[in-house]
Amino acid sequence: MSEQSKTESLKYFRDEINEVKTAMLTTYNSEKGFSSRPMGTADVDADGNIWFFTNEYSAKASEISVENTISLTYSDPKNHTYLSIIGEADFVDDKAKMKELWNPFVKAFFPEGLDDPKLTLLKITPTDAEYWDSNSSSMVVLFNVLKATVTGQRFDGGKHGKIAL
Repeated sequence: MSEQSKTESLKYFRDEINEVKTAMLTTYNSEKGFSSRPMGTADVDADGNIWFFTNEYSAKASEISVENTISLTYSDPKNHTYLSIIGEADFVDDKAKMKELWNPFVKAFFPEGLDDPKLTLLKITPTDAEYWDSNSSSMVVLFNVLKATVTGQRFDGGKHGKIAL
């Protein structure tokens, strides 16, 4: 893959995540199986790493400390775009990075701010990512679904592919 297409893929990846902002983070533990919860994205850096603020004493942190392979899903049904990401999760206790990524929304979850003893960063390094993007309005998508139903042809949902990171 050329550097140009990797750069374009990373730009698409970052733009889509920044548009949606909230991901469903899925972790795994051997007793309860899969567990998902919404997470607000703090940043997607230039290398494609995805950053979140989190409580280092939470159930998700316990699950990640045993099994750090996670899944993230970003869904934007209004624009018919979806991202599915598999990655490796690591905790980063870096006050300078926290200060760089801090925003007022985080304070709702960590009222003590950057001095909150539970506050840490969760860094996701993607190992695999794919997207679905119909790039059409809801009316066009609905029309194409109905057309496929009436004609017996397969619905063309738009673009789908892997994202090179």
